[in-house]
Amino acid sequence: MEANEVQELQEHAEHGSHESMLRPVALTMTVLAVLVAVTTVLGHRTHTEAVLDQNKATDMWGEFQAQNIRAYDAELHIKLTEILPVTDKAATAKDVDDRRKDQARWEEKMADESKEAKALEGEVKAAEARADRFDLGEALLEIGLVITSVTLLTRKRIYWYFGLVFSLGGILSAASVLLLK
Repeated sequence: MEANEVQELQEHAEHGSHESMLRPVALTMTVLAVLVAVTTVLGHRTHTEAVLDQNKATDMWGEFQAQNIRAYDAELHIKLTEILPVTDKAATAKDVDDRRKDQARWEEKMADESKEAKALEGEVKAAEARADRFDLGEALLEIGLVITSVTLLTRKRIYWYFGLVFSLGGILSAASVLLLK
């Protein structure tokens, strides 16, 4: 063998060892890319859930307001009937009694709608908290992916380790959603 051939074989062997060192980095990047995609989708769905719950709560408060207006209208009708002179007292008394029943029914509905709207607002807050965790997890996973990719350029494993640390933080953040109620 000539000296050039030996040197060439040595260079190929060194190049091959660098590539085998980078295989775990490439696999890590693939896994991180999948985790980023999954976390992003889960975060978007959770944001959508929060928006839909907020819309339901807004609708419920609208119903509450409508019942409140009806109850107030009945109260005004009763007061007006009591101060105006009437010819048929029996019919007026029945009308006032009907309005009082309506008013009581509407006030009962208002209480139920208020409870339901407050419960929906609680669900909105919970969904927003979960979405925030997914967003943080997504950001940390993306940072970990980028830092890990620097390993391919520099061939220094320290970047791979830093990327793994950020990625672990992202995984923990996304998984912490399971601890929220």
